[in-house]
Amino acid sequence: MKLVIQIPCLNEEDSLPVTLADLPKQVPGIDEIDIVIIDDGSTDKTVEVAKSFGVKNIVHFSTNKGLAKAFLAGIGKSLDIGADIIVNTDADNQYCAKDIEKLVQPILEGRADIVIGTRPVSEIKHFSPLKKFLQKFGSWVMRLLSSTKVEDAPSGFRAFSREAAIQLNVFDNYSYTLETILQAKVKGLNIECVDINVNPELRKSRLFSNMFTYILRSVFTMIRMFIIYRPFRFFAVCGLIFLLIGLILSGRFIYYFLMGTGQGHIQSLIFAAVFLLTGVQIGLIAVLADLISINRKLLEDIQKRVKLDGLQKKSDDLK
Repeated sequence: MKLVIQIPCLNEEDSLPVTLADLPKQVPGIDEIDIVIIDDGSTDKTVEVAKSFGVKNIVHFSTNKGLAKAFLAGIGKSLDIGADIIVNTDADNQYCAKDIEKLVQPILEGRADIVIGTRPVSEIKHFSPLKKFLQKFGSWVMRLLSSTKVEDAPSGFRAFSREAAIQLNVFDNYSYTLETILQAKVKGLNIECVDINVNPELRKSRLFSNMFTYILRSVFTMIRMFIIYRPFRFFAVCGLIFLLIGLILSGRFIYYFLMGTGQGHIQSLIFAAVFLLTGVQIGLIAVLADLISINRKLLEDIQKRVKLDGLQKKSDDLK
């Protein structure tokens, strides 16, 4: 059983030595541990530091591609070198490396395909009260959208089985954390959460420049990903809202018409027609979106088979 620990990096020459030094050398149930560094366009000595620690698997981007692209590139590289389980962690040593054992255990026992580390958000000293609230509120919203029990949706400390990693796609350029939760449920992958610890802050987060930007991009990502992975539900709910408003306005007009004063409320009939027609049109969009979603699933099945064939070929070539 091979474990690959992947670490996306952007100018991490100061924090990477601490992160690499803390990584476990042995994990119960794991026969081999390897490390993959994803250099996301670093302009410092990040790569040199990684090599000095004996890291041989390095994915290099000549320019900064963003966390989502770096994560996906790491998944691809980890699969190429024969990973059975992939753990993603941050280069700033935010997550306690000894908890990797907790992350992989549910996968080793066959209970989960994806395991997400739940941070003690309320106890993290360098998190402001606003950030703590937003983390908890965002995770609550994600639980509603994804129909999962994920307690810390933004957490990047995660473990993936080989089967789950092969099926992952990331369309968002900002982050992978929210999208992978939504698509996991749709693809029938089991998600489990485990409590983890965090280390003292080494540097400020680089994922967002300010809290407003973080909120805006997170909300946009949630809505966009929900439309991609749950299109029928999204458009059906929107259509039902318009239909309901149209029916209420129609009922209002009928009431006044029966009372003999309908002529003075003709505007209700006009608005009712507009809302009812809009609701029907959105309902048709929901059906079309569902058909497109089915086609996407078929393409993903083909993609999975192609990946499996490619990985098998690489394995045979190594032999």
